Amino acid sequence: MVFVFKDEPLAEVDSQLVEAAPWLTIAPAGNDFRAAKDEVAVLHGPPAFDIPRVVAVGLGKREDCTLERIRLAAAAGIRRCRDLRVENVGVVAAQLGRMAPTGHDALRVAEEVVCGALLGLYRYDRFRTVKDDERAEDPRWLALLCEGKNVPDDLHGAARKGEAVALGMGVARDLVNGPANIVTPAFLASEAEALGRKHGFRVEVLGRDELSSMGMGAFASVFRGAEEEARLIVIEHAPAGTEEQQPLVFVGKGVTFDTGGISLKPAAKMHEMKGDMAGAAAILGLFAALGERDLPRRVVGVLPCTENMPDGRATRPGDVVTTLSGKTVEILNTDAEGRLLLCDALTYAQRRWQPEALVDLATLTGACVVALGTEVAGLFCDDAALADAIASRGETVGDLFWPLPLWKSYAENLKSDVADLANVGPREGGAVNAALFLRQFIDDGVRWAHLDIAGPAFTAKKSALCPGGGTGFAVRTLFELVSEGIPAA
Repeated sequence: MVFVFKDEPLAEVDSQLVEAAPWLTIAPAGNDFRAAKDEVAVLHGPPAFDIPRVVAVGLGKREDCTLERIRLAAAAGIRRCRDLRVENVGVVAAQLGRMAPTGHDALRVAEEVVCGALLGLYRYDRFRTVKDDERAEDPRWLALLCEGKNVPDDLHGAARKGEAVALGMGVARDLVNGPANIVTPAFLASEAEALGRKHGFRVEVLGRDELSSMGMGAFASVFRGAEEEARLIVIEHAPAGTEEQQPLVFVGKGVTFDTGGISLKPAAKMHEMKGDMAGAAAILGLFAALGERDLPRRVVGVLPCTENMPDGRATRPGDVVTTLSGKTVEILNTDAEGRLLLCDALTYAQRRWQPEALVDLATLTGACVVALGTEVAGLFCDDAALADAIASRGETVGDLFWPLPLWKSYAENLKSDVADLANVGPREGGAVNAALFLRQFIDDGVRWAHLDIAGPAFTAKKSALCPGGGTGFAVRTLFELVSEGIPAA
């Protein structure tokens, strides 16, 4: 598989490839290949050669090349290889530096090619009854071809990192795509426990009675109407020597199905509410990736998980509950449930640990989707260094974030006549109101960011990188925060 910029002769792309496949210089199909963005061509040579076939993938104009374009090209190319039922695919490592966009190097390109290719092969077909001969198998090997007998350690590490984060995104996608009758809070707990057994993570699971007795009244108000048992899942990565570190703590919303409760949602697209646990799924995806790379950093995931269902025990609009923090909340809308379980989980995380940084992520508001569309997440953070780290690292790996305000004056919208807070404000500024609600539960001095991923966590638009459904959004951003560290405030 070779990557080509527009108007660059295919035969001049890589001397090593041409040496191994000299027929490339006279292949008739090469004359028709223009290397436009998204163009893929298959070139055939004599079968006696070690490389009898080349899949050429267009990158478009060199000056327009980005890491996202490289990811998409790798995904498109490998999907074509699957269609051809190719077992082994090679990419000449020497071409990676030539492809690197400004500000990046061959190692970053290697990571993106590997990650993009593996994401391109992703599909969720667990419940499809398809005959084996109708389903093309994935290639068995994707190799970076190096000159000499040894692969440089840094190139090997970059490829393995790309492999790890793609695996983590696949875990998150599987969980979001899974039907809610399978992916229950108990299922998420079992997945966390399986990761713990495989990689040595510490896992703790608390149930409904324990959560209620601890004083998590806001969380309890969400799971009161659910038949499925709620779970609070804690998963910790603490390699030897990091046990006393201040951990990075990630809190993820895990509503495995959201009907809206008594404030029932409309029927249209309600089936997509199986994906309302994408925040929790992203954290489990992060830990799957961490298990493959074993980074020397203490990391904690806190996942409050439940269904939000209407029944005779369900919370009513107008009910008042007491949160773990002691603050009281008047619940005006039971469909604003994510902030209720998150506020108790955030309090729990701050009381149990002293986080180096505390980041929550949730498919929290439709208002954020209205504001930013379906490809960008809202970033709420008063800590400039933390906000910049999230936005810049997210942009590098393909997770787009846009800063939104946490203006204190807007908190007036959350006043209640009968409690300390109302769980919703006016319709206008809904995403800001939700973030400000969570802000009321963050202690002074704690470095905190809230990521509203409602738009990009689930997509109906198909691309080479994602066949639709769960996207695995934010897994790579979280991994970058862990691997690169949090800059000082």
